[in-house]
Amino acid sequence: MLSSKQRAFLRSMANTMDPIMQVGKGGIVEELITSVDNALEARELIKMSALETAPVTAREAADELAEATGADVVAVVGRRFVLYRPSKKKKKIELPK
Repeated sequence: MLSSKQRAFLRSMANTMDPIMQVGKGGIVEELITSVDNALEARELIKMSALETAPVTAREAADELAEATGADVVAVVGRRFVLYRPSKKKKKIELPK
């Protein structure tokens, strides 16, 4: 569980990021979950977006993907959301205490 200070730190890092994946009209499918899981392992912090045609809102997509991958939802703004999960192999982001 992230503290508010850690969440604010991660939000500031995500401000300059572009979304790397989208939730489309197919919704949350197994292939998307696998891709998100791999991206989180490689980057730890990812930004995604939910298209207008998606059957779920950005909040619902963020919550569902976070639960499926063991990640934390950092922020949801409009159709964009940010997920964070520390890497099991090598930490890339040092969170403030």
